[in-house]
Amino acid sequence: MALFLCFLFFFLISSASACDRCRHQSKAAYFSTASALSSGACGYGSLALGLGGGHLAAGVPSLYKDGAGCGACFQIRCKNTTLCTKQGTRVTLTDLNKSNQTDFVLSSRAFMAMAQKGLGQDILRHGIVDVEYKRVPCEYKNQNLALRVEESSQKPHYLAIKILYQGGQTEIVAIDVAQVGSSNWGFLTRNNGAIWDTSRVPAGGLQFRFLVTAGYDGKTVWAQNVLPANWKPGMIYDTKVQISDIAQEGCSTCDDGSWK
Repeated sequence: MALFLCFLFFFLISSASACDRCRHQSKAAYFSTASALSSGACGYGSLALGLGGGHLAAGVPSLYKDGAGCGACFQIRCKNTTLCTKQGTRVTLTDLNKSNQTDFVLSSRAFMAMAQKGLGQDILRHGIVDVEYKRVPCEYKNQNLALRVEESSQKPHYLAIKILYQGGQTEIVAIDVAQVGSSNWGFLTRNNGAIWDTSRVPAGGLQFRFLVTAGYDGKTVWAQNVLPANWKPGMIYDTKVQISDIAQEGCSTCDDGSWK
């Protein structure tokens, strides 16, 4: 647990200046196909299309957060009021945007969703638009947090898991694993994006502990009996828990949570 707390303290300090719950001004461009974003740095692959209905986004490093920002949700709208709606649309971060021209590159579906009815093609012709955005909680009302065992996993020598359907407005900053019923916990390391791995795989069925940012501190979410003893690569396993917390960053109050 001491290692968990050190992880959390470092993460909160390093991200305190981001204040991504605040409203930010920037620009956004788009990719013509969502597949370009689903195959991105977070490692979701085709599963990304199930995270935000194809409303996907690549975010700059300050939003990607070395992979901790994967799966984060943002409300984004363009500032051209004759072209776009006040509400805008919600997007899920699935890739890293390395351009310094825009904070986001959206899927074309998400880009068009910012436009008023009948003006989707008009906004596409702009290519890049001025936007404002803020981070919002992700909602998966009928879906628990899930783990996908990656094809590279080889029992009993190596386990790689992909985090799916993470709700709330948090980051997972550490993951522990142990055999079901055991208190002998080992840690996983973030491999890239939403994928975590370990070369020290406990025998039998597996339980997990997730350390997440929550409130002004953090909390541990314990998922019991997640992977069966005969777990298989390529399979998705229900953790039977959901993360719905909202992390409160150490920055000044910036908005009341509503678009105006």
